[in-house]
Amino acid sequence: MNRRRFLTQAATAAAVAPLARSVTAAVPGSRELIDTNVWLSHWPTRRSWAETTEQLFAKLRRHGVTSAWTGSFDSALHSDIAGANARLAAACVRDGDGILVPFGAINPTLPDWEDDVRRCAEEHRMPGVRLLPNYHGYGLDDARFARLLDVASQRGLLVQIALSMEDDRSQNPAFTAAFVSAAPLADTLEKFPAARVMLLNSTSRVLGPSTPLLQRLIKRGVLFETATLESVAGIESLLQKAPGVRLAFGSHAPYYYFEAALLKLQESALTAEQLVAIRHGHARAALARP
Repeated sequence: MNRRRFLTQAATAAAVAPLARSVTAAVPGSRELIDTNVWLSHWPTRRSWAETTEQLFAKLRRHGVTSAWTGSFDSALHSDIAGANARLAAACVRDGDGILVPFGAINPTLPDWEDDVRRCAEEHRMPGVRLLPNYHGYGLDDARFARLLDVASQRGLLVQIALSMEDDRSQNPAFTAAFVSAAPLADTLEKFPAARVMLLNSTSRVLGPSTPLLQRLIKRGVLFETATLESVAGIESLLQKAPGVRLAFGSHAPYYYFEAALLKLQESALTAEQLVAIRHGHARAALARP
């Protein structure tokens, strides 16, 4: 039985939870779990297993998530970014019980985007912002992106960049977006050494351990997460071939099943140190301000 079929069965949650407890119980400090890639609202072309914030929160809490860095699907298409960010912040406070941590969206192609950064930092007290370049129409070689990195770093904000949201094969033909090229990022970060960047949904295009780009991004201190890291024992294999990679836990929930992310931890043979680093260590370090 393949992973996807297993995860769609009704017994998945019951099967995975005891495994998660058995893995963490033997590893000191591993009970904390930070999910760095969570979303609220609804993706425009599909329904998810979480129809409400309450359902999503209940699932995360049931599986031991202690902090979930949360963006909004609304930010892909909404031109009122300030409104989307305000709704996100309010939902995290209202329904998140301190676990849902809002990461507001910034679209540097819109007027007054710098004020959106200010609101995220000052009014909503967000620790970081989340970018969707392919849906907002710019590349990582765009001067506006470089300016955004500079502004965010001055405010001590972590910048998350979603390189993809859907598998290319599952995109609705009327709503397609090319994978974001991360190639210009290494050169841009050389100009802004204070910037802190995390890539979401990198897929094997970036996380292929033999790619020179991955090594360049590792050298620049970029953080990655596990949501689109596929193949059996994918985490273990990546860490063996690219031991310098800083990898955090990410689920891309509720677009993906949350249990799929947990299963990736369980199917890889990880040391206690590696497990703690992925579950929360690297994420906590990413939010530590210089």
